[in-house]
Amino acid sequence: MLNIAKKTQIIEIYEPGQIPEDICTYSEPVVLKGLVKNWEMVELGQRSVPKTVEYLKSFYNGTPTFAYFGSPELQGRYGYDTDVTQLNYESRAAQIDEVLDLILQHLDDNQPPSYYIASNVIDLSFPKLREHNDLHIPIKPSEAITEPPIPSIWIGNKSVARGHYDASDNIACCVVGKRRFITFPPDQIENLYPGPLSPTPGGQALTMVDIHNPDFGKYPNYKKAQATGQVAELEPGDGIFIPSMWWHQVEGLSQFNVLVNYWWSDAPKFMGSAMNVLYHAMLSLRDKPQHEKDAWKHVFDYYIFGDGSQSAAHLPEHARGFLEQMDERKSKQLRSMLLNKLNR
Repeated sequence: MLNIAKKTQIIEIYEPGQIPEDICTYSEPVVLKGLVKNWEMVELGQRSVPKTVEYLKSFYNGTPTFAYFGSPELQGRYGYDTDVTQLNYESRAAQIDEVLDLILQHLDDNQPPSYYIASNVIDLSFPKLREHNDLHIPIKPSEAITEPPIPSIWIGNKSVARGHYDASDNIACCVVGKRRFITFPPDQIENLYPGPLSPTPGGQALTMVDIHNPDFGKYPNYKKAQATGQVAELEPGDGIFIPSMWWHQVEGLSQFNVLVNYWWSDAPKFMGSAMNVLYHAMLSLRDKPQHEKDAWKHVFDYYIFGDGSQSAAHLPEHARGFLEQMDERKSKQLRSMLLNKLNR
């Protein structure tokens, strides 16, 4: 039983496609009601699933993609196997039109096999689909942003993408079928009991907790996360903004579901993934004596998590080196230095 009382804030979008200009400043998830209700695929999906499948096929260029395949017993609940050493489904290259046919073939089954196409970049497989099914994300122009957010499409039958976080801001659009989003703030990570860092479906660990049927004997602190959680129920045409690092479980509630999402980050591309920092810290910091780790917390607060400019403010400009604001040239120098040190 889902025991989360708080509902995600809803903003009514009276003119489809018009995202609030300050969306990037939102610190919590928000439902954008009616955001894409004028999309061709949204309107078609509410009339006929087979015609929607034909619509998708009409744009498909034959490029294979990876798809998830699971037994009927899986019921679309993608995650770890019982030993937590492998994922509980098979992922293999497939033709999208063939996967669509499999979904249609089992559309009326009470317990169909599980099929899921996850995070397929639309422009790679569905040229011209965006002509009548697309959003403009209001990101302020910046030298750091060299490309606009590129949308991905997610297609499947009933599914549960177990709770996880993403390192980018996200607008997800419910296109066909109904969706449920269950979200938790980033500070709840320890109360969500993350699984192993490998294997994962997309790079981030999944929660070990079955959110609908939590085992409080194994995961007692989940009660704390539960108290902070939010639930959003999306109809076709609705969107949801999820700030980066917020945990979210995504559930496709219908026999056929299509979601389109847009990820983006205001950070310069040369920064790379913060997950690399985490792995490096496991190598160099995690197993040091506690008094050293306590001291390093202060060092990181000073150089990284606090006001980044204070560490260089008292130094002459010619002596600041990597303490100055990072740019692409300095990033290449720093990366080269790190590679040399790591390879010793």
